[in-house]
Amino acid sequence: MVSMSSMKSKEAHFSHASTGPKVAPATGSAHLGLFGVPVQTWRQLTQAGFFLLFIFAPVFDLFRLDLHLGHFIFFGMDWTLGLDDFSSGKMSAGHAAMNIFLRAFLPLLSVGAGLIFVSWKWGRLYCGWLCPHFSIVETINQTLRKAIGKQSIWDAEKMSERNADGSVTKPDAIWWFGVIPLVIACSLLWAVVLLTYLLPPTEIYSNIWHWSLTRNQAVFLTAGSIAFFVEFMFARHLFCRYACAVGLFQSLAWMGNSKAMVVGFERERAKDCSTCFSACDHVCPMRLNPRNVKRMMFACVQCGQCVDACTHTQTDNPEGELLGWVNHVRAESEAALNGSKAKTIQIKLVREDGKQASATSSTSSI
Repeated sequence: MVSMSSMKSKEAHFSHASTGPKVAPATGSAHLGLFGVPVQTWRQLTQAGFFLLFIFAPVFDLFRLDLHLGHFIFFGMDWTLGLDDFSSGKMSAGHAAMNIFLRAFLPLLSVGAGLIFVSWKWGRLYCGWLCPHFSIVETINQTLRKAIGKQSIWDAEKMSERNADGSVTKPDAIWWFGVIPLVIACSLLWAVVLLTYLLPPTEIYSNIWHWSLTRNQAVFLTAGSIAFFVEFMFARHLFCRYACAVGLFQSLAWMGNSKAMVVGFERERAKDCSTCFSACDHVCPMRLNPRNVKRMMFACVQCGQCVDACTHTQTDNPEGELLGWVNHVRAESEAALNGSKAKTIQIKLVREDGKQASATSSTSSI
């Protein structure tokens, strides 16, 4: 027999979920990941590790292109196409073609295929969890917010001074003395590091230390620093969203999989958001609306800051947060063409889950 108390309990649950309790934004625990460590802590660790790798890879000859030698260096070894013997007539055309395939096309295809697969299944994880450029974007965002109350000078309105964790960030113009030096330092760092990927790092750093840069090196560093300053100061978000080829290909692969991991919004509980201050919108470093459908989140980098903010503000909500990573069937709801369709699909899924739960409960009560 079906337990009537179980059915009433479920009906009350879904009725309660549709209206939602009035929960004031409160300080709470962060969204936890592996080993109970906050997700954002894991992300900061991976970002810091990859940023250090980005800087020191050419120094330790892990990977770089040496223009003096005319070939790549990979883990201290010369990475050439092996065509010297072909040029001198000691190698057949077939052997040369095989070398080109094995040493050029195959590595590129392998890296590209791996990146596309990860993106197809989980989205722009590289951007949000590894990319050294995005690490700088976030750092400048937070510093600029302390100066003008916005993460971008192009934002129309200032952010709320209250943070999702309950702390307060009040803008103060004195922070411009932090923003400008930070942007200049990041611009110089990127120009120098990129040059070490093209010329021997020992030569570059030695010339900088002794103020003995060649004309071409000085021109490269000057032009690069100016370009990066403009980009970091005025167009860092635009670059990530529209100009970065790596990010664009990741987004295209991700959009091609309707069941890929995506930040899902429980639209049937949307009234719970009425007591919040749109914390998820404010924390998004890409200036997106995380409660939107997937097609409007094309540039999402899966950083999870919106999920973390929702977890904080909904701490006292017995139903929990409204944002969370979903995949498979529930991800298809987020892939709907509009929010109304997504809401219909999600309510249907909730009802199906309720029926399954009631069936399980009734089976156990027989």
